[in-house]
Amino acid sequence: MAEPWLHIVGIGEDGLAGLLPAARAVVESAEVIIGGDRHHQLSSSVSAERLAWPSPFDALIDQLQGLKGRRVVVLATGDPLWYSVGARIGRAIDPAEIVYHPQLSAFQLAAARMGWSLADVETLTVHGRPVEQMIAFIQPFQRLLILTTGAETPGQIARFLTQRGFGQSRITVLAAMGGKEEERFDGVAESWSHKVPAFNTLAIDCVAEKDAALLPRVPGLADDLFQHDGTMTKQEVRAATLAKLMPMRGALLWDIGTGCGSVAIEWMRAARYARAIGIEPRADRRTMAAANALALGAPKLELIEGTAPAALNGLPPPDAIFIGGGLSDEVFEAAWSALRPLGRLVANAVTLESEAGLIRLANAHGGQLVKLQVSRAEPIGSMTGWRPLMPVTQWSLVKR
Repeated sequence: MAEPWLHIVGIGEDGLAGLLPAARAVVESAEVIIGGDRHHQLSSSVSAERLAWPSPFDALIDQLQGLKGRRVVVLATGDPLWYSVGARIGRAIDPAEIVYHPQLSAFQLAAARMGWSLADVETLTVHGRPVEQMIAFIQPFQRLLILTTGAETPGQIARFLTQRGFGQSRITVLAAMGGKEEERFDGVAESWSHKVPAFNTLAIDCVAEKDAALLPRVPGLADDLFQHDGTMTKQEVRAATLAKLMPMRGALLWDIGTGCGSVAIEWMRAARYARAIGIEPRADRRTMAAANALALGAPKLELIEGTAPAALNGLPPPDAIFIGGGLSDEVFEAAWSALRPLGRLVANAVTLESEAGLIRLANAHGGQLVKLQVSRAEPIGSMTGWRPLMPVTQWSLVKR
């Protein structure tokens, strides 16, 4: 069994004084210490070779491997395994070679300052990531703790809240928690104007106004929340489609013929770290999909120009595939062969010709066929009547 040679130590604003004796001894006996400028300042009394985070950051693993055999310490903020560098290192280096020394995380400190139970809040990070991804978590009565990117992040998030009818949400910025320079800034989203330190944690108590946009993470967002040209998977059908696709944490969806991106975006909103690749030949629809992804909190939606099956070559294998139109034997074979075991494939058809193709493929490969027929109440003169949407034939199956 491998012997530990790498120590990853969480450190707070109180520096070495805040470490447990064992963790402090590890830092004080290190030959090499790796960290950011702030981490080096917090441990400046220790004599050791000092290395900064490499650029690009992915070079860190090679750098660490080159130091094997020496007493190496990586300093991180708070808990190294909670939205921090420890998880990245642990995926590349055998965990048996690593000893983690956690400190109180920014989330724990912020929850204590706010008097909130961590079990009842959403913990997020937008540090080094698109800030728009937090939009998916804006809900009535929701409390959020967010690791930010910099001094401008609270203002950006305040604008997101205000634009969506959550302008009365209470915002608190906490900086330098646990240190002599700790600061707190309080306000509401619609009038937020504080200038805050770059290194901060954001606490939000979401308050919805009467006209607030309700954007649940359960699939089935209203059609008018999306930019579209009329060709899209409608709300009720979309909800049924996502139920068969089964979004899961970190899973990848191929959305073939993504159009305005409604299915891919709802897939990404429905599960933490869910990913999606949208394949769409039309530039105008890719533009709409990109705009929808930003507005609805799925900024990492990847859009590819092309048509299946050719556009599928070289893509990472998916956990689920949605084909909203244009299913052929060639597209099915390419998609099915790429799908991971236990992967889900869902295809929808509107025309009689495409329905016939679904039925033929279902007879050959099994799965479930469903006819989805939706009618919406609409005005008819001074009265109200049912106006049917085009019926949709849906074929779904799981790869065993």
